[in-house]
Amino acid sequence: MRYTQQDDNGALPGRSGMRRAFLASLTGTALEWYDFAVYSACAALVFGDLFFPSQDPLTGTLLAFSTYAVGYVSRPLGGFVFGRLGDVIGRKKVLIATLVLIGAATFLIGLLPSYGTVGIAASIALVMLRFAQGVGVGGEWGGAVLLSSEFGDPRRRGFYASAAQVGPPAGNLLANGVLATLGALLSEDQFLSWGWRVAFLLSGALVAFGLWIRVKLEETPVFKAMEAEQSRPEAPIREVFTTQPRALFAAILCRVAPDVLYAMFTVFVLTYATDRLGMSRGSALTAVLVGSTLQIFLIPLAGAVSDRVNRRLLYGGSALAAGVWPFAFFLMIDGGSWLLLMFGVIVGLAIHSFMYGPQAAFVAEQFSPRLRYTGSSLAYTLAGLLGGAIAPLLFTALLSSYDSWVPLALYIAVTAAVTIGGLCLGRGSAPAEEEDARLAAAQRKEPAAHAV
Repeated sequence: MRYTQQDDNGALPGRSGMRRAFLASLTGTALEWYDFAVYSACAALVFGDLFFPSQDPLTGTLLAFSTYAVGYVSRPLGGFVFGRLGDVIGRKKVLIATLVLIGAATFLIGLLPSYGTVGIAASIALVMLRFAQGVGVGGEWGGAVLLSSEFGDPRRRGFYASAAQVGPPAGNLLANGVLATLGALLSEDQFLSWGWRVAFLLSGALVAFGLWIRVKLEETPVFKAMEAEQSRPEAPIREVFTTQPRALFAAILCRVAPDVLYAMFTVFVLTYATDRLGMSRGSALTAVLVGSTLQIFLIPLAGAVSDRVNRRLLYGGSALAAGVWPFAFFLMIDGGSWLLLMFGVIVGLAIHSFMYGPQAAFVAEQFSPRLRYTGSSLAYTLAGLLGGAIAPLLFTALLSSYDSWVPLALYIAVTAAVTIGGLCLGRGSAPAEEEDARLAAAQRKEPAAHAV
């Protein structure tokens, strides 16, 4: 017996429900990552001067990247708080809360006075709002992955879960596109004075759109089945640490290299191209813009491919490429060619796509459905501390200390080895778990379902 779409009673949702969930996961995550990415770009381009003035430009940039890291350090708090709530009260409610939190923080950053106006209070306020951004993102990712994957066909989890993975490049594309447009329309003084604020203030309208989409969506069928069976965990954080430590460890390690590679080719490359190679801000942003555009298509493609081939093998091969490519990239751009810079960024982000596309499904597969929001969120946020949080700081510090790109490339190679180790520890796909949960709920309410 097969069931047609009955989202409200736990049966398998139809194609329209799957599409809505995919869209809600993609757009909501993209809007949150727009907020996060516009901060990251401004940390590389303007925050050093406006909030951390120093006679040494590199020192100012280093301090600005310190606030960038705060957004990662605060993510575990979001993972602990919102991850637990996602397994207890539901995916949808938590995802609405995280969207509001990060949107409000980003909007307020656009209103902050600079260091020259109120002194150290401006720097402190910026760090606090960045902390709030990180808390929101920390609770967002796990839920966004489950929102699309638990509505979608478990046998195509790689593709459906990739909806949340498209969010970062889409948000990065939008953020850098807005900043590039402002940079082209405004003079240098205008951009530094007030132009950068426009990108942050736009967050208000974007978040309202994201909320409109998410509020209309139903709760996922898997969580509804958990409610019907009264199997929701009472202490999901404790259960993850005590019953699934290997899964958590594998999920954390597999995420390190993608975070570091992404930090290199979307954040630090802006500083390297402008300060080291003497390129214009617009040229560097354009290279990232083109690479991010291609990622929007490559990430779901990689997720779909991982449903047809061995997911870990695809992920591991891409991690190996991530460890090798930076050596070629820095050699290519040493002469200051913008075309080679663009080519190098595109290839780097393409490699990232084939790690990042399968990543959401791989991480989710490590945990049982009743602990999946908590486990995925903890893995995502704790891995961020090892990867993305410190990457721009280490890139900047290594370049300053050794005056060479070689330590940077070696650092990325080491993180690639760490990720491959995590993939070896993890388990493969388990689509039957979702099928069993959904069909059990549907059979309990069979009179309300339409059998065909």
